[in-house]
Amino acid sequence: EPVARRSQWPRVAAIAVALAALGAVVLSSPGRAVLQELREVVGVKRAQPALFSLPAPGRLLVSSDAGAWVVEQDGSKRLLGDYREASWSPFGRFVVVARRDELAALEPDGDVRWTLPRRGARSPRWTGTETDTRIAYVDRTGIRVVAGDGTGDRLLVRRARGPLAWKPGRSFVLAYASRGELRILDIEKRRTLWRAPFRGVTAIQWSANGQRLLARAPGGLRVYDARGALPFALGPGAAPVASAALAADGVSVAYAQTAAGRSQLWAVPRIRPDANAARRLFSGAGDFGDIAWSPDGTWLLVTWPAA
Repeated sequence: EPVARRSQWPRVAAIAVALAALGAVVLSSPGRAVLQELREVVGVKRAQPALFSLPAPGRLLVSSDAGAWVVEQDGSKRLLGDYREASWSPFGRFVVVARRDELAALEPDGDVRWTLPRRGARSPRWTGTETDTRIAYVDRTGIRVVAGDGTGDRLLVRRARGPLAWKPGRSFVLAYASRGELRILDIEKRRTLWRAPFRGVTAIQWSANGQRLLARAPGGLRVYDARGALPFALGPGAAPVASAALAADGVSVAYAQTAAGRSQLWAVPRIRPDANAARRLFSGAGDFGDIAWSPDGTWLLVTWPAA
């Protein structure tokens, strides 16, 4: 049965009157005060512009759920593929990536140079000179080493699971964790340079000058010099150490701790055996992820998935 369509004009008129009344309130002094308070609570007043470019020269290699990305200084980014892990070659010309059953070398634009089928490949790290490079990685057999052109793959440490890190420089010196200790191995001479007991190591990093080595475990972090001395050690304290990074010169260390749903970012500006004072740089809700220093040590990059 046909029903007459109701006119919308009364509703439109009511909305217009309400908007006019709201405009009058906002334009009044009390209204402006309420609006300003609302802006401060929401955060509009303190909002900063989005990051459309990097604050320092260079490029970033970033891993996400979608895969590995190269981010240029102008903020443009390229997805290299659905790889779980990635790291730069020594001079940033190539990228070594790993996924479940494959190790591969790519150019920064995503072109594949070579691939190597390996079950459970992970933790790829690249080091060397202009003419001689090595890649260390972990698979189901242990820690393996292959040349930068994909040849000469061999097992280095049987059943070792890492993590691992190359010492920068011309010599092929590898730091890795195995059986409750940290080991530093000259792979060409097949000689252990030094070792230190440290259980549960989850991350290892050398400073860019090769003078210091950082090792992190859930129970804290330690910074060693090139000979194995321990100038800095940090226990979990009130909160476990979630991530850490050495500056390029090895003089400074930054680390993040998480407790009660919040994370704190700390930095020790100068590592000294007798007095190491940490300074809080930033805090936020949720967990902080990885930390990376800019090459000149003036910026810190922190991943913040919960932001």
